[in-house]
Amino acid sequence: MPPRPRFDRRAPVRELPNINDRISYPKLRVVDSDGTQLGVIHREEALEVAKERELDLVLVSEKADPPVCRIMDYGKFKFEQEKKAKEAKKKSHQTEVKEVKMRYKIDQHDYDVRIGHATRFLKSGDKVKCTVIFRGREIQHTALAETLLRRMAKDLEEQAEVQQAPKREGRNMIMFLTPRKTPLIKKDKNDSHQVRTIRTITTPSRAGSNQISSASKAKEP
Repeated sequence: MPPRPRFDRRAPVRELPNINDRISYPKLRVVDSDGTQLGVIHREEALEVAKERELDLVLVSEKADPPVCRIMDYGKFKFEQEKKAKEAKKKSHQTEVKEVKMRYKIDQHDYDVRIGHATRFLKSGDKVKCTVIFRGREIQHTALAETLLRRMAKDLEEQAEVQQAPKREGRNMIMFLTPRKTPLIKKDKNDSHQVRTIRTITTPSRAGSNQISSASKAKEP
């Protein structure tokens, strides 16, 4: 039997930034803190300039010939980089699947609670798995469970789209909702009413014009 590997208790080696005395190149192309090009100068001269300004000499491009350094406040630069990384991490949301469980005989209050949970999940950018659980002989009422899930999809249509229609899996019936990408356009009920109103207004005018024309013809000899 091969011997078990020993646990390495040594601390991990951290990669230290290439700044100030850690820069070993003899000649450097240096950019000042205000963007001014100082040209190609010796390492010691560049360190002296950075020291006079109470700033750091930071290696920017190691592959250039000669390597490029910039004079800056490295602590402030590192803080800004970490802040940008945190903001980018907040914006990059990983989509998760959140589940909402219920029975097909759920009452209105509990149903409203499930709708609230699903709405919160959808607004945070997550998908929602709606599950109706069957117990015992309840498996005979799959039609009622499907009706309940379609009702939930209808109530959440402003926030969600149906990714997978209600489908029975074992002793459950499930439906998947995904956050709506395009806003839902609802038909305005007043549009048809306005059309009918316009027609009722124009109809008497047409009838009146016809009566006037017929009356004028009757007066002709």
